Amino acid sequence: MTFKELKLVDPLLEALQEEGYTHPTPIQEQSIPMLLEGKDLLACAQTGTGKTAAFALPILQQLYIDRKEFKRKHQVRALIVTPTRELAIQIAESFTAYGRNTDIRNTVIFGGVKQGAQTSAIRQGVDVLVATPGRLLDLMDQGYISLKMVEYFVLDEADRMLDMGFVHDIKRIIAKLPNERQSLFFSATMPPNIINLSHKILGNPEKVTVNPKQTTAERVSQAVYFVSKGNKPALLNHILEKEEAKSILVFSRTKYGADKIVKSLSKAGVHAAAIHGNKSQNARQRALGNFKDGKIKVLVATDIAARGIDVDELSLVINFDLPNIPETYVHRIGRTGRASASGKALSFCNAEERPYLSDIQKLIAKKISVITDQPFHDDSDPIVAKKESKPKQQQKRQSKKKNWNKNKNWNKNKRPFSGRR
Repeated sequence: MTFKELKLVDPLLEALQEEGYTHPTPIQEQSIPMLLEGKDLLACAQTGTGKTAAFALPILQQLYIDRKEFKRKHQVRALIVTPTRELAIQIAESFTAYGRNTDIRNTVIFGGVKQGAQTSAIRQGVDVLVATPGRLLDLMDQGYISLKMVEYFVLDEADRMLDMGFVHDIKRIIAKLPNERQSLFFSATMPPNIINLSHKILGNPEKVTVNPKQTTAERVSQAVYFVSKGNKPALLNHILEKEEAKSILVFSRTKYGADKIVKSLSKAGVHAAAIHGNKSQNARQRALGNFKDGKIKVLVATDIAARGIDVDELSLVINFDLPNIPETYVHRIGRTGRASASGKALSFCNAEERPYLSDIQKLIAKKISVITDQPFHDDSDPIVAKKESKPKQQQKRQSKKKNWNKNKNWNKNKRPFSGRR
């Protein structure tokens, strides 16, 4: 099937051709006809399946036809809410690219930067608003944004939205939307809390679940290194010396850890930058821009900050820390091996992280091969390591107790000061 067979209007088809797209992905092929008919949609799709175009194209088409027929003025008629700034920017860029041959205006709003430029764009009039929840509610409270005319509402990355604690913000936003609207709900996973939230947003939706011909875990070549926690920085340097990848994304479990990795790489002469929640928006965008342009080879990110990173030819992902949630591992390695492309993912695993590795292998139904031919291989038994750590803790507790009793007895036997010498 081609995009032309999906009955898209000529301005969109021309833009898609300019972008080099001729054939829709499975989620686009299934979703676009439903959405053009005005139906609500509940979609379960992984990152990299083309879901942004799946909702952007029908929204642009309906707004384009409507403006052409009724000469409507520019006002917010489509709202896309997404959890992170990077993803919001990426979605807005897609609307700009696909709608370049129309007069449909879009803008993106997010926190972490001054609101002046964003409020100025809104005052000039926009048809499509892409927003993160916090800044959207803030500008609504200030009176800059009204949702009364919204006809199309998209909640993207719903599972991540809940993980980040945005559920109350989402409910506040939904309460301000008109009852008569088309609603689209996208999530990579569908646990019970996501299903419950979808019931509050959607009427009687069409449902689409996209399972790629090859799952991310099958497309991406995976391997794991057993290494002690202290040797992880040295192992990373060792791998970077051997790997010929142009751009490498390294995942850290914490913000502090991400900064620490960058410092270690800088000392070794590797150009690297970190993106996480404590970095300013300008710093994050600068780091991501330099990474995409090839000015830095390594980008170190936390899971939340990595949402929205879409880098062409990203061939290697390194899990410096294994995630404690197995689904997060799949999201991480999905940054490489996008759509039909292949990729490579390497993971570092210390003794304490072995249970995480076990959970990951259960989820992907695949045993990840262990690379032993490396200078920092550590095959410590995690059970033994755990047992060894307990006596140390007990010794510390016993030592503290002994010192406390000793001081107590000393104070008890100590004669009060009489004032005489």
